[in-house]
Amino acid sequence: MDLLAFDTSTDHTDIAVQRGDALWQWQGGGGPQASGTLIPKILEGLAALGLTVSALDAIVFGRGPGAFTGLRTACAVAQGLAFGGAVPVLPVCSLLAVAQDAYDRHGAADMLAVLDARMGEVYHAHYRRVAGQWEQATEIALSAPAAVAVPPGAVVVGNAQAVYADLAPAGTHLAALPDALALLQLAPALIAAGALVPAEQALPLYIRDKVAQTTAERLAARPAGQP
Repeated sequence: MDLLAFDTSTDHTDIAVQRGDALWQWQGGGGPQASGTLIPKILEGLAALGLTVSALDAIVFGRGPGAFTGLRTACAVAQGLAFGGAVPVLPVCSLLAVAQDAYDRHGAADMLAVLDARMGEVYHAHYRRVAGQWEQATEIALSAPAAVAVPPGAVVVGNAQAVYADLAPAGTHLAALPDALALLQLAPALIAAGALVPAEQALPLYIRDKVAQTTAERLAARPAGQP
């Protein structure tokens, strides 16, 4: 298949272009940087493999949960390219991509995928690899790190472990990210399951409605005695 995949849901921007067995990949900074680099690098990758947007079978992107700015950037770019090239999109949950990356890098098959949600919270969901397919055992949740319960036998994978010392301190932790290679690995099964949608359905997955605290809320959250 000829696919373009990218994720900007974390502090990293990850892009991959696949043309048959050929692969082009680029990684860089996320957040505000993604809005300035995503399209130029996508075009660079397509050109490197002799592809145009209209020649793609699909545009695969991480739809979240994750950083709001990154998700809006990813959805806007996926929509614009898909409309312009008349190709379908494949929105993929970023936590599922974390699970796939942990499987590819570490061989983990039973895991709690966790991403830093900022504001002292994490996104998380339990995934298992069963008979070569992914099974989501719990709904995606947003919790304080100390409140996250790890299912028996599961390891903790993602990017939140280095940020929150109170996240499953007794658990086994493995680093993983929702990178573009993971999206490409997930794409065939998702496409076969009918997950392709038209450009207008390139929408973000938001778990948290509120993205900022008021000054009063920030002051109230500070430890006693801290100015």
